[in-house]
Amino acid sequence: MGKTGTTKWGRIKHRKGTIIMVPESELAYKRPGPNQRYTSSGAKRKKIARSPKAQVKG
Repeated sequence: MGKTGTTKWGRIKHRKGTIIMVPESELAYKRPGPNQRYTSSGAKRKKIARSPKAQVKG
């Protein structure tokens, strides 16, 4: 069993400009939504690169 409170959090600026907290492992990449799950060749996409401007410093 995992320990409570072991997740390190980072801040991301959301699409509408609000700031959300995401795990540090997802700061550089995000999980694709239902419409972006497959590439044009039909392969399943695991993660999408996040914009560098989305990360909030501080």
